[in-house]
Amino acid sequence: MREWIVGRNPVYETLRAGRRQVFCLRVAEGVDQKRHLKSALEIAARRGYHVERVPRSQLDSLGGTHQGVAVEVSGYPYADLGEMLFLAERRAEPPFLLILDTVQDTHNLGALLRTAEAVGVHGVVLPLRRTATITPAVVNTSSGASEHLLVAQANLAQAVNVFKRENIWVYGLDGGPQSRSIETLDLSGPLALVVGNEASGMRALIRKSCDVLIRLPMRGRVDSLNAAVAGSVALYFAWRARGFQSIDDSSKS
Repeated sequence: MREWIVGRNPVYETLRAGRRQVFCLRVAEGVDQKRHLKSALEIAARRGYHVERVPRSQLDSLGGTHQGVAVEVSGYPYADLGEMLFLAERRAEPPFLLILDTVQDTHNLGALLRTAEAVGVHGVVLPLRRTATITPAVVNTSSGASEHLLVAQANLAQAVNVFKRENIWVYGLDGGPQSRSIETLDLSGPLALVVGNEASGMRALIRKSCDVLIRLPMRGRVDSLNAAVAGSVALYFAWRARGFQSIDDSSKS
């Protein structure tokens, strides 16, 4: 399967990650070749990618905000759960995982992937059905962060069981009265954070599988946050508990 990634950041990150087969890089004639576009062209030159200079209208036909550049690549390279656990081991870190239970909005998925990459999550797990997947729109929304992440599609109940066998605690983000405030928990160890559907939250089986249900502290009048915002805040709580460790670029996958 082939698809087009458009936009300077998404194209640059796709090329920089080097995880997809690249068929063609198209650049609009007369476009300003600064910053990430310049870097993308340098990568293309080093790796011998085919580059075409085309009228801007040819890129317009691809849709999206292309900013004068687009790249045709192979489909997204999904990973498996074992790769995520191996990455954590390779980094000598306790596993830090994100499970998304039927998040369906592409903007929410892209935003969560961008945060997950920023805080050093070792992997993201999506269900097999009823979910947004890694489409070009999600690559764009994540500003290309998806290209540096290990993302798997799996039966979530089975994935939770795999993680539990590895002594990874599963925390479900839930606003119910039975949940505990995230501030009261030690999130520095092996953990998988579950974020549920935008409208209905986690499915019953997944909620029941969680070791602990957690909620974010709130003082305003609204009773909940957008799924992407809530998930991102929770990820930063976990990263803070881990001492805001930085990651050597050479260890990223």
